Amino acid sequence: MKTVDLRSDTVTRPSETMRRVMAAAEVGDDVYGEDPTVNRLEAMAAELLGKEKAIFVPSGTMSNLTALLSHCGRGDEYIAGQDAHIYRWEGGGGAIFGGIQPQPLDFEEDGTLDLDRVRNAVKPADHHHAVTRLLCLENTQGGRVLPLSYLGDASRVAKELGLAMHLDGARIFNAAVYLGVPVREVARHFDSVSVCLSKGLGAPVGSVLCGSAELINRAHRWRKVAGGGMRQAGILAAAGIHALQHNVERLADDHENAELLSSGLSHIDELMVSQARTNILFVTPPAGSATALREALAAEGILIGGGDMIRLVTHLDVERADVERTVAAFKRFFAGKGK
Repeated sequence: MKTVDLRSDTVTRPSETMRRVMAAAEVGDDVYGEDPTVNRLEAMAAELLGKEKAIFVPSGTMSNLTALLSHCGRGDEYIAGQDAHIYRWEGGGGAIFGGIQPQPLDFEEDGTLDLDRVRNAVKPADHHHAVTRLLCLENTQGGRVLPLSYLGDASRVAKELGLAMHLDGARIFNAAVYLGVPVREVARHFDSVSVCLSKGLGAPVGSVLCGSAELINRAHRWRKVAGGGMRQAGILAAAGIHALQHNVERLADDHENAELLSSGLSHIDELMVSQARTNILFVTPPAGSATALREALAAEGILIGGGDMIRLVTHLDVERADVERTVAAFKRFFAGKGK
């Protein structure tokens, strides 16, 4: 029986075609800048996002970390959402590696940061305070797509305040497909953008950080310091190229499947179900039942996330039939089987 894994879009497996592309990749030593496939991926990513340059790194966490280190110095500060990945889920890397202070703010219901709160969070020019250098946004945020008009407003406010702008765009292509615009329309408001290749795009590993040539040159040093200098990395970069060429438009299928999943689960009275947000939705079962639900579904080959508010994520390894099978399994559980 096929396992349906809805825990995250990071669980995707490279297709046979992607594996063949990886096996045939031309490689060199990327630390010397001599891996032609890495160079091609970086040029492609920079062109797609409308930036001067890009750097290939092992993970989204390292991409965000090198961005923080490249924008900020010791004793500087960045503003981010309270639940933002760059602040909450990356081990405090900016503080550990760079002595960079985070200033978290609560997200609004739509995944934005209130720009008046951003203004108030910027520290005055005073030796008692850290120096606020950077505003970090996330798109998508919990699957929510930030409106293009908001990005323009945020960019104007950041310029007024003398802040650079970084986007944790792990799922920026989901946002662009949802909005029906080229990805550079989302990216153009930011000084740097981090993009994951290993989520909905389906590559096995890797992210790219895109920005100005000056910023990416700084990021090269920080990648090396953080242990991210890879050698014959073209084998991995080839998967990223294939993903960018073949797996962007099909993200719409993931969004459609998430809507189908949300709609199906919403008919179960015991569940609180969020509207699908691109390829992500959240379900909350009755108090005390989440563990039993998780175990019952696992017994049927369906894996779901942890916690009491459970995140469900569709991706290229989840088909319509898998969604229908999942809805049926949820219904069986709440009909009495497995309680």
